[in-house]
Amino acid sequence: MAWSWTYENADGDTVGTSETFDARGDAESWIGEAFPDLVDDGVAQVRLLEDGTEVYGPMSLSPGD
Repeated sequence: MAWSWTYENADGDTVGTSETFDARGDAESWIGEAFPDLVDDGVAQVRLLEDGTEVYGPMSLSPGD
């Protein structure tokens, strides 16, 4: 299985994707560390994908949500 994140702006448009991870836990740990940089780059929300199929999202990166 391959896990990855899709990045979206505030309008819900896809603006990028992450590297792939072998385990869901690795992907979730990575997003916890990377979200400040993603926010600085204009990413408003993310979606977690497993082999290209959405598992959950959108998940806001805003601290207030």
